[in-house]
This record gives sequence, structure tokens and C-alpha cells, in this order.
Amino acid sequence: MVSFLLWLILMVLCWPLALLALILYPIVWLILLPFRLLGFAVDLSFSLVRNLVMLPFNLVKKV
Repeated sequence: MVSFLLWLILMVLCWPLALLALILYPIVWLILLPFRLLGFAVDLSFSLVRNLVMLPFNLVKKV
């Protein structure tokens, strides 16, 4: 909601820049999407390695 209000203020102050931002936002989102997916995959792999390392400690703690 805040970003929409900021866009409306930009629309009032400088409408060509606001329209350019409206057009470029989906293109930038599509360009950055693979990097988000890569970050998600790296986060999952680090989580897997951490859980594998912590598995013996968790097993000892439960006994």
C-alpha cells in the first residue's frame, strides 16, 4: 500500500517518470527472478548441510 501511495505521489510530481517506472517494473522483476530462485536454492542447500551436521547432536539430545 505504501509503494502504491509513493507511486501516486510520483505520478503527480513527474508523470513521465511514473509511467516509465510502471512499464519497467515487470521487466526488472522478470530479470531478477532467476536470482531469487538461485538464492532460494542456496538457502535450502545450506539448511540441508546444517541439519546434517546437527543430526548427531539432536539425536544425543533426545536420548
